[in-house]
Amino acid sequence: MDLFEKQALADAQGNRPLADRMRPKTLSQFMGQDHLVATGKIIRRAIENDELVSMLFWGPPGVGKTTLAKMIARATKSDFFEMSAVTAGVADIRKVLEKAKVNRSLSKRSILFIDEIHRFNKAQQDALLHSVEDGTVLLIGATTENPSFEVNAPLLSRCRVYKLQQLTFEEIEGIVKRALSEDEMLVKQRVEIDELALKLLINMSGGDARNALNALELSVQLAGRAKNETCRIDARIVKEALQTKATPYDKKGDYHYDVISAFIKSVRGSDPNAALYWLARMLEAGEDAKFIARRLIILASEDIGNADPQALVLATSAFAAVTYIGLPEGRLVLAQATTYLASAPKSNASYTAISAAQNDIRENPVEPVPLHLRNAPTNLMKSQGYADGYLYPHNHEHNFVEQQYLPDGLKDRLYYEPTENGAEKGIGERLRLWWQKYRGN
Repeated sequence: MDLFEKQALADAQGNRPLADRMRPKTLSQFMGQDHLVATGKIIRRAIENDELVSMLFWGPPGVGKTTLAKMIARATKSDFFEMSAVTAGVADIRKVLEKAKVNRSLSKRSILFIDEIHRFNKAQQDALLHSVEDGTVLLIGATTENPSFEVNAPLLSRCRVYKLQQLTFEEIEGIVKRALSEDEMLVKQRVEIDELALKLLINMSGGDARNALNALELSVQLAGRAKNETCRIDARIVKEALQTKATPYDKKGDYHYDVISAFIKSVRGSDPNAALYWLARMLEAGEDAKFIARRLIILASEDIGNADPQALVLATSAFAAVTYIGLPEGRLVLAQATTYLASAPKSNASYTAISAAQNDIRENPVEPVPLHLRNAPTNLMKSQGYADGYLYPHNHEHNFVEQQYLPDGLKDRLYYEPTENGAEKGIGERLRLWWQKYRGN
C-alpha cells in the first residue's frame, strides 16, 4: 500500500477524532490568524486574486497550519497532496511531483503540503527545488521551528514565510463551543460543560485547538451517560482528561529562547513577579534547572556586577545547590536566586568596561607592556630596564601611588565608570578619592 492508498483509506474511515471532524472548511469558519486571513489580509487576497506562491507556515502546534493549507487547496480547486516529513522520503516526493506534472499538462494546480518540513534533510529539501521554482507544484510547508534555521536557503528563498500566532482564550472558546453545537456526535450525546470546566479546559489547552478538542472528546468519554440523559462535564472530569497543562515549549526551539529571554529581561528589569512567572513556565515545561542557574550566574555579573557583589556569590551557590539536589526541590533555590537578583541594584559597568577594553584591543595596535611593569627575574632583563621605576603600592600611604599602568597610547583611557547604585556607589567614591587626592584631578 503506497502513500496515496493509505491516504484514501484514512479518508474513508468514519471514526475520525473530533479535532479532525471539526476542521473548518471555509475561511468564515476559521478561528484566529486574522493578520493573514481576515478580509483584505495577505493570504485571503492571494486566494481571492489567484496569486498564490509557495509558502511556509511557521507557528506553534494546533493553530491551524494544516487546516489553512487544506482550505487554500479547496478554495482554489487544487489537487492536494499531503505528507509528513517524519515518514516521507525522496521517493514519495518524486511520486507526487510526477502526478503534479500530469496535472500541469491539464492546467490544474497541485499543492503539496508537507507537515513538519523542518525534519526534511538537505537532500529531501533539494528534491523540491526545481519543481517549486518552475511552478510544477505549489509547496506549503508547516513547521514549529524557525525556518531561518531549519529550512535550507535555496528552498527558503523560493517560499514566503507566514508566522501563525498562538490562539487566544476567546478563539479556543469559539472553537470548543462550535464543536458542542455543530458536531453530530456531541449533539447526539447532548453534551453540556459547566462554565468552570470550560474555562479550565481552555486554559489548560495552551492555545492549542487540537489539544482542546481532544481533551473535550476524552472528557465526554470519561463522563459517560445513561440512556436518554445529558452528558455533563465538570472541572473534575476536565482535570482527569488533561492531567497537566499543555505549555508551548521546545527546549531547542524558539519557545525555549523566547521564554528564557523574557525571564532574563524581567530579572534585569527588576520585576521579581514577572521573573517568577517565566521561571515557572520553564520549570513546568521541563527546562534543565542547571541551564536556568547558569543564565543567572551570567546575569549576576552582566547586569548587577559591583552594585551588589553578593549577587554573583549567591547565583554561583544556586547553581551548585541545584546540581546537588536537582528538581523538584531545586525550584526553591532558583526562586530564591531569581527574586534576589531581580530585587538587587543593577549595574552593567563591568560589562561595558570589558567590552570597551576588548574593542581597543581589536581596533588599535597592540602596544608593548611598559618596562616598569615587566617582571625582571634575570640580570639581563634588569639591564634592559625591566621593572625599573616600578613603585610598590604597599610602600605608600593608603597603599596607593600614582604611576602609569596602561600602555602609552592608552594611558588616559577610562573603561570602568562605577554607577551610583548599591555598593558600586562606594567603589566610585573610593576611586574618585584616590584620583583626586593623589593624582591632583
